[in-house]
Amino acid sequence: MKNTIAILLLIISPVMFFAQKNGVEINGWTNVNTFKCTNINFNNSPTIYSFSGNQLPNLQLQVNDFDCKNRMMTADFRKTLHSDKYPVLTIKFLNFTKTGANRFSANVEVKMMTVTRKYNIEFSEYKNSLVGNKRLKFSDFNIVPPKKMGGMVYVKDELDLLFSLAIKD
Repeated sequence: MKNTIAILLLIISPVMFFAQKNGVEINGWTNVNTFKCTNINFNNSPTIYSFSGNQLPNLQLQVNDFDCKNRMMTADFRKTLHSDKYPVLTIKFLNFTKTGANRFSANVEVKMMTVTRKYNIEFSEYKNSLVGNKRLKFSDFNIVPPKKMGGMVYVKDELDLLFSLAIKD
């Protein structure tokens, strides 16, 4: 029962957070707490995306635009992603296919620092937005999750990448 509820929340939560707007969020866990880092400039972006033809989105997100609503967490997040040396996180759509009523599948290339990985991401259309999420790992990108207080507090390897793209009616 708990697993079913967790799966439903994973599917529904991006829809509830991002309906009718652009948004990118990275959620993670420590052994003590959770964190949510939102790309504030992209979330305020008025861009409307089109998925027809050969013009698929290529999102260039500034790492320094991510805000974790905690000064120390935000600084650690940016330091972990080496924002001074690698200021851009890229999400590039390689292909996009309709799989059912209001359901889509995309092959997406995610680049963090110098490492690029491809993922298949399922999307749902909700109130003029395409909403999707994918569980990634720091280790997918050769990143060692940070530790604090001599390792007593540590960030877990898994991250959830949640995003929404405003689309044309």
